[in-house]
Amino acid sequence: MLMNTLKRILGIVWILLGLGAVWYLIYNQAVPLWKAGGESIIPAVIYVFVLCPIIAGSLGCFGWFAWQGEFDE
Repeated sequence: MLMNTLKRILGIVWILLGLGAVWYLIYNQAVPLWKAGGESIIPAVIYVFVLCPIIAGSLGCFGWFAWQGEFDE
């Protein structure tokens, strides 16, 4: 019982961690590269259009399933 509750709480933590990682990647990595322009725009495009959906999808889905109780015993 305690372990299932812990898994559900950690599911919310995983969702928030995914959102935080996407926020960090966009605002602290991609935006300065967009503003720099030139050849720096290529990593910014990769960060925004490739890595952000992967991070949000993997951490978000894992957290959602944990929060919904899919991993309960």
